[in-house]
Amino acid sequence: MQTVELYTTQTCGFCHAAKRLLSSKAVTFVEFDVSRDPTKRQEMMQRAKGGRTVPQIFIGDTHVGGCDDLYALEERGKLDALLAG
Repeated sequence: MQTVELYTTQTCGFCHAAKRLLSSKAVTFVEFDVSRDPTKRQEMMQRAKGGRTVPQIFIGDTHVGGCDDLYALEERGKLDALLAG
């Protein structure tokens, strides 16, 4: 299984939705709260090529994007394969 990393904030509904989808698939993920750690926000923006919104989701070396992008992968049947590596 690929490493899954999410850059989030506590009050973001899209962040909670992305975490719900991953949890429903029993995926373990690492979460970085960018509202509490400015260095993580800078790291997120660099990794996401300037992306400032949360969540920013990474599966392995792949930048998935945000919550809508994660759900789109699921709807197209491609999320499980990406998670498996």
